[in-house]
Amino acid sequence: MRAKPGQCEWLSVGAWLATWGCLLGSRLVSPDLAVAAEPIRVLVWDEQQPQQRQAYENFLGNAIAAALAKEPDLRVISANLGEPEQGLSATVLDNTDVLIWWGHVRQHEISWELAQRIVARVEAGQLDLVALHSAHWSRPFVEAMAVRTRADARKRYPDPPGGPPVKFEFLPPTLGQVPTADSLVTPAYYALRGGNGQLTVRVDLPNCVFPAYRGDGAPSRSRVLLPNHPLAEGLPATFEIPQTEMYNEPFHVPEPDATIIEETWERGERFRSLMAWRIGSGRVVYYRPGHETYPVYRQKHPLDVLRNAVRWLGRPDPQEQ
Repeated sequence: MRAKPGQCEWLSVGAWLATWGCLLGSRLVSPDLAVAAEPIRVLVWDEQQPQQRQAYENFLGNAIAAALAKEPDLRVISANLGEPEQGLSATVLDNTDVLIWWGHVRQHEISWELAQRIVARVEAGQLDLVALHSAHWSRPFVEAMAVRTRADARKRYPDPPGGPPVKFEFLPPTLGQVPTADSLVTPAYYALRGGNGQLTVRVDLPNCVFPAYRGDGAPSRSRVLLPNHPLAEGLPATFEIPQTEMYNEPFHVPEPDATIIEETWERGERFRSLMAWRIGSGRVVYYRPGHETYPVYRQKHPLDVLRNAVRWLGRPDPQEQ
């Protein structure tokens, strides 16, 4: 029996597992009902820092989940680092279409093995990822950017016909350290050809960070660069975020398939604030705003971006497949 509209609202992972039939009611309908009517299954994962209570009485991730759960075409649950299997069990991920990730100072507590399993689901088209703010250093996002870089490298340096195959040396990123503004921007390529025609390519994988940030809460102005992109649906040409942390380019990530929003500050800094990549058969979206001490996700336009993201990712256009 299909759940009635509003019957399955935002739940924590624990409550979701306890009410399995309710949340999965839309997946247990008779096969004659249209697949297009099924809700998009969204998991909002949050590190849950105590500092979040300065702006969110019940944590940032839960605030996002509660806002998205008001949409009748979404089924939303939340999870956090302190739950069994860190809220990311195979059962939970098997029943997730879009994973929204917020992390900051405890990124290292997620294992690379788990991050690789998440990204493998993205590559297979079973899951899409939305990384928010400091999740630029989350292990799933870093792993996804590495996977995309490896694919880009092989397209950039294909095996020559009749010659020896290209040898690649992929150097892991140095995480936890911030590059200087004049540093080599990663991903970076260094190709050398030997006397026998052998091409060897060293690839510095992306550090997924930027040279400068500022946490003074100065306002930013967002400008929509691609107004016809699904991620920009309903957004004004420009809008302001009254309080936010500043990030400044260059952002060490592979060239995105689309840069939808650019964010600027009065002092002259700029950042590609909303970007999207194809990773295998899935997608990854990065959205910059969302520092834990500012109520960014109590504001209309940042939440509109997330609504657009889960709908674009959760209902892919067959023509784009």
